[in-house]
Amino acid sequence: MNKTLLFVINLIFAAFSGAAVSMAQSALSLTNYTYSPTQLVIGTIQSKESVARFTLRGPNAALFSVNKDNQLAIKSAATKSSTQWYDLIIEGRGEKGTQRDTFRLVNDQFIRNQVIAHRGAWKQSGTTENSLTSLNNAVKLGCMGSEFDVHMSSDSVLFIHHDPTIEGIEIEKTPASELAKLKLSNGEALPTLDAYLREGMKQNRTRLILEIKTSKLGRSMALTERVVAMVHHLKAQAWVEYIAFDYDVCKKVKALDPVAKVSYLNGDKSPAQLEADRLNGFDYHFSVLKKNEAWLQDAKQRHLTTNAWTVNDQPTLQWFLDQHVDYITTNEPELLLKLVSR
Repeated sequence: MNKTLLFVINLIFAAFSGAAVSMAQSALSLTNYTYSPTQLVIGTIQSKESVARFTLRGPNAALFSVNKDNQLAIKSAATKSSTQWYDLIIEGRGEKGTQRDTFRLVNDQFIRNQVIAHRGAWKQSGTTENSLTSLNNAVKLGCMGSEFDVHMSSDSVLFIHHDPTIEGIEIEKTPASELAKLKLSNGEALPTLDAYLREGMKQNRTRLILEIKTSKLGRSMALTERVVAMVHHLKAQAWVEYIAFDYDVCKKVKALDPVAKVSYLNGDKSPAQLEADRLNGFDYHFSVLKKNEAWLQDAKQRHLTTNAWTVNDQPTLQWFLDQHVDYITTNEPELLLKLVSR
């Protein structure tokens, strides 16, 4: 079987499995998915239904414990392993029967700087934005996050690309089998969300900043549901943070996954509105924040995260660093890394 045909078959399978996942959302969830030697209590187990008690199962069950308040903790010895993550089966028994799901609990070695590589780190290396290579470049550089964009094909397969078109082909109006034939300028195949997440989950240093693009065909909510379902299906919750220009998309993500980190991009909502709708922060164009400097301090007082995009020149990068912004999204991560390390 040739590689192209095999890739197409895998895409079709992903489309059908994605549909199955979206129709079978787990009733169980966690408030957090990371641990460290100084953070043994991971988070609280939650259920959409009344559960009398939770039981830990699987080969890693002995490494964890759950108390009467449903708080999940890892044993200290397990944090000292070089293992990047553990999979743990959690089972809940209630009036309506048994609920069960597997969660990926990740060793928190994620970088805490202010650098988010816009569409990955591609400019200085001469590779292609939104490619697996640009993602891996961002990881190698030591960026806090690597941002990327998600569209949906006509047959509901999720692809990574910034523009709604590639080589004049409209992603939303084209089936996955046709999109699979396309190559990026660096020779890579147009990546699927499945492939991108799997690549990003090979490490536990750089977060994956997932932008859900606004659909021109009115399919933004369907796209959002599939994106969140894919993240949960791959157990990528510890890695992924969400951003979107569509405010309803941001609220939809929070409805599907209340503990997900979600920031709004469009620049027309105050920190007070974001807090009221339980979003985690804003990710606004730098010009919006320069006109509304008070929003930076207001957001911090409300415990919202602050991010400025897309900042590429040194004076503006330094201005936002001086304002103690939480994150800066840039096409020049190498430059920003030098500034934050001074």
